[in-house]
Formats: sequence, C-alpha cells, structure tokens
Amino acid sequence: MTSQSSVHGGSRDHTHDPSLEDTFDFLNTIELENGFLDDHFASFGDAADWLLGRGVVHRWRAAANRPTGAAADEALERIRSVRGALREVSDAVVRGRPADPAALAEVNRALQARERIELVPAADGVSIGHSHVGDPIDDALARLADPLVKELTGGHPERIRICDNDTCRWVFYDTSRTGRRRWCDMSTCGNQAKAARHRARKRGAADAVDAAAPSEAASEPMPPSSAVSEPAPPSPAAN
Repeated sequence: MTSQSSVHGGSRDHTHDPSLEDTFDFLNTIELENGFLDDHFASFGDAADWLLGRGVVHRWRAAANRPTGAAADEALERIRSVRGALREVSDAVVRGRPADPAALAEVNRALQARERIELVPAADGVSIGHSHVGDPIDDALARLADPLVKELTGGHPERIRICDNDTCRWVFYDTSRTGRRRWCDMSTCGNQAKAARHRARKRGAADAVDAAAPSEAASEPMPPSSAVSEPAPPSPAAN
C-alpha cells in the first residue's frame, strides 16, 4: 500500500533506528523453552505490539494501515520469514558456513523496503523528511535487518554468538574481554552446562570402575562338571 508523503512533525511520533541488541531481541522472539519452540508472535497483534513497543514503526502509520483478516496473516508470515532468515544468517556467521541463498534473498528483499529520505519544504527553508511510500511493516523489518548487515560489513561479526545450550540457542553479542563467551547467561545456561559436564564425568568414572572390576561370576571357580550334573535315575528293577 502507498500513503502520502509526510514530514516528521510535532503531531507525528518518531521511529528510531534499532540497535544490534534490538535486532537480536527480534530474533529471540522465537526461542527454545526446555527444548520446545516458543513463538512470541502467535498472532499478528503480538508482532505489531512488539514493533510498536520498540519504536521501529510509526504508531500513526500502523494504526492507519493495520491489516486485518487474510492481510494480517500475510503480514505475520512476512515478519516470521524475515526473522527466520536473519536467524539463518546469524547461525551461518557463528558456524563459519555459507548461508542459505533463500535466506539471503529474503533479507535483501527486506532491506530494499527501507523508507527513502527526501527534502521537504519547511518554514525556514527545507527539512529532511521521509517519503513514507510502502508498507510500514516492511519498513520496520528493513530497520531491524540493517544493524546486523552493518555489523557484518563494518563491525565485529566474530562476536555474534548463539548460546551453546542446545535447549536455549539464544542469539547474543559477546561483549566479554576475551571474546570467548559461550552462553547467553552464565547463571543459567552456563551453570546448566557445567552441571551436565560434572554429571557426565561422574558417569564416566563409574563406568570405568565397572569395566575394570571382574564380574562376580568370572571371579568364582567353576565346579567340576560332575558336581552340576543331575544324578542318573536308578535302573528299573527287573521283573
């Protein structure tokens, strides 16, 4: 859909350019809870409220262009699709492998929907405004994709991490001094991993002891075969 050009003014709320943390928070709206997927965007309303809460879409534009019915379902699918594509790109960076071309195409499509900057008349000459041409959801997705792209091209992509806890897989940025952080949070996932390793070491030690000890049956000498043979029944008396 297309809306008329508008200057940001006192009656128009402002969007802001998201940070990389905002982008990762967007990716983490689908997460693992004890190994089960939990999608925070169960409906378009959930997704729209999140985008509004993060200030990546103008509230007045969202209200004026809010989709309903099948259009809302289609918008939710777009949001989830871009989120999944950005997660795939992040995972590829972390693992040092080629990203899925379909995911790259989806991110590139989202980036192309970023609203255009233009000069507009002002009382004292000119001002910088935005054309507001296009869909506000697409514009918000472009804003959310942009920080990750900037980090990949001019930042420290080696600091992008995915939690090593297989029941978490939270996307985060490693701000540690050494740059070797493995878990999203040491007090939760880190301690769980340490406890799991401790249990594994104890199991391994117990298995090693069991393997080294001779079995009870093998340690007892076998009795002579005659001792375990059933005695022969007596011969029947002759008539």
